[in-house]
Amino acid sequence: MSLVAVDIGATNIRVAVGDVGGILAKRSEATDRLNGPEGIPRQIARMVRGLGCEPSAIGVGSIGPLDVRRGAIGETPNFVFKHIPVVGPLASEFGVPVEIVNDCNAAVIGEHAYGAGRGVENLFYVTLSTGLGGGAIVDGHPLGGKDGNAPEIGHITLDLDSELVCGCGCRGHWEAYCSGANIPNYARLLLRGRNLRGSKLMEMVGGDLGGLTSEAVFEAAKMGDENAILVVEAVGRANAVGFADIVNAFDPELITIGGSVALNNPDMILGPILAGIDAHLINRRPEIMITPLGADVVLYGGLAIAERLAKGRRG
Repeated sequence: MSLVAVDIGATNIRVAVGDVGGILAKRSEATDRLNGPEGIPRQIARMVRGLGCEPSAIGVGSIGPLDVRRGAIGETPNFVFKHIPVVGPLASEFGVPVEIVNDCNAAVIGEHAYGAGRGVENLFYVTLSTGLGGGAIVDGHPLGGKDGNAPEIGHITLDLDSELVCGCGCRGHWEAYCSGANIPNYARLLLRGRNLRGSKLMEMVGGDLGGLTSEAVFEAAKMGDENAILVVEAVGRANAVGFADIVNAFDPELITIGGSVALNNPDMILGPILAGIDAHLINRRPEIMITPLGADVVLYGGLAIAERLAKGRRG
């Protein structure tokens, strides 16, 4: 009997099998967006079977918002269909306990159990990826909130009069400035009216800023393009404010950072945060670092959850 972890994303679903020592095997597939809400738990079950294991418990980290009382993904903007049952179908399929938590909450649990947060009682995890989210352990306890969706730090407002509109529809959220999906919007705002002739960034997008991606911004900045550097520096200043807000609100000992934007550009993300955060702090500055668990941090959280469930089942 094995511990199984699941990471449900808008783009990919990842499944891992492991034990108290960590991940033993894993696989990833594009998320089934074609077969309605029941297609996702069916896909997960098939992937678990494909790993050739019989689970003793399953821990799931998922995009949200969640409906933890019903063990489901709620009205997420990532799918056209709403309310995706997860816990019930998987528990029925395998006859084992299953628990679902927000993916960033899973990540901070994984960091606490397997990563840099071992032995840390006040820990925060931030993902800088397509979206921007966070998870917290406060005084040794994971912070869930009434619906299991705390803490949605990507929706902290940096500027209520901002021209930038978050994917949730609100103006000036941190996510509207610094998430992978929204950095291009911020870049277009920052570059408005600038002479971009000869810019490496413009060359990379074929002369059309409408085709701008966050990957292109960081790549051009690494090549020394002054316009891309301007954008990266502005993103860094906004991140410094957001991280200071976390420190002032939660007073963690350690903040770890993951997500594709951070993992692919660690120095360009971490450097400006460390350089700029002190100007906005009330509480003492914690240690801030890129997660050593990399892209598997949510899966490690799923393993830790599954281990707890399996122990409860035996006890």
